[in-house]
Amino acid sequence: MTPRAVAVVLLAAGRGERLGANQPKAFVELAGKSLLEHSIYRALATDNLRQLIIAVPESHLSQILELENQLDSQGVDIRVVVGGATRQQSVSEALAVLAGGIDIVLVHDSARALTSTNLFNRVADAVFENQIGVIPALAVADTIKKYRGDLVEETVDRAELIRAQTPQGFPAVLIVKAHVAAAADYTDDASLVQAFGGTVMMVPGEEVAMKITTAEDLETAQGYLLSGARTGIGSDSHRFSDDATKSLQLGCLEWQGHRGLEGHSDGDVIAHSVVDALLAAAGLGDIGSNFGVDRPEFAGASGEVFLRGTLELLTKHDFEPVNVSVQLIGNEPKLSPRRLELETHLGSIIGAPISVSATTTDGLGFLGNDEGLAAIATSLVRKVGFSS
Repeated sequence: MTPRAVAVVLLAAGRGERLGANQPKAFVELAGKSLLEHSIYRALATDNLRQLIIAVPESHLSQILELENQLDSQGVDIRVVVGGATRQQSVSEALAVLAGGIDIVLVHDSARALTSTNLFNRVADAVFENQIGVIPALAVADTIKKYRGDLVEETVDRAELIRAQTPQGFPAVLIVKAHVAAAADYTDDASLVQAFGGTVMMVPGEEVAMKITTAEDLETAQGYLLSGARTGIGSDSHRFSDDATKSLQLGCLEWQGHRGLEGHSDGDVIAHSVVDALLAAAGLGDIGSNFGVDRPEFAGASGEVFLRGTLELLTKHDFEPVNVSVQLIGNEPKLSPRRLELETHLGSIIGAPISVSATTTDGLGFLGNDEGLAAIATSLVRKVGFSS
């Protein structure tokens, strides 16, 4: 398929009064990460992503600006804007900083924090193929009634109804023109585009893409995270190379001024241990059985190649990462100055939150003697399925 440039607009400016959390809904935690963070990691893994625009309340602007600075250098243009008083105003503020050359815009509510990267990609693909607006949606299962006061007036034919979700996708030119021409306020961008004269189609949505609005919704989302969940552990170690020209690769980043590691590929112990942990959790073998040294195409390959190959295997078997934790073991380098960069970069590849830490062996063994580095990772993955 012809490459296209995608921008994702993440809406995180809602007050979330019904959630009763005394803070904006997007900043409420779910399994140790905010709803916004869950959405960011899934959005960052979208194919052909060129720009991510996050609309946040002015009160929380400083909390997200550091993330913008960390990710700009990784090929995705990250912009943070102050959201408006309404959803539509927030989208308009985001579109005001849309980069040139963007073909497709996906608008997503960060309250739908568990929406999979697969759904982002399916919506973008449908927009590209049809050049119209696209929304994910689910069928209505309940019997729907119209009422006035306490009296039921009639039953609505649910066969003609769907439940709209996000991300909602549009050709960039269409969504920008619709917002410029808007004469009223709409509850979603599909309605606005239709009022402008545009056409909107649907693709199958996901039950897990539910909108978290109440405390009960938060509990349901926690249940989705743990439903079909499986854990895995992985480890990797490599000795330092005698080749002075070989640079150190850790967490799919280059660490200049540090010795590189020996290995058939790039020796990235952080990336390799994460690969093993993800594969183990899904019961799909390990890095050796899937990307072994007997395969010349992986000679010198970066850790990102193995991570993306692993994610493809997980997707093929209906698994998705929930979170990952990895610890580097060794005397160098110091991770703390680049911890946030590491976590956001790896999270953008994996499409899920990841925490990175470091420790030493207190001078014991080959790691204590500065002969090499090792890493241990744990992961949580969940079995997924899509509703039509």
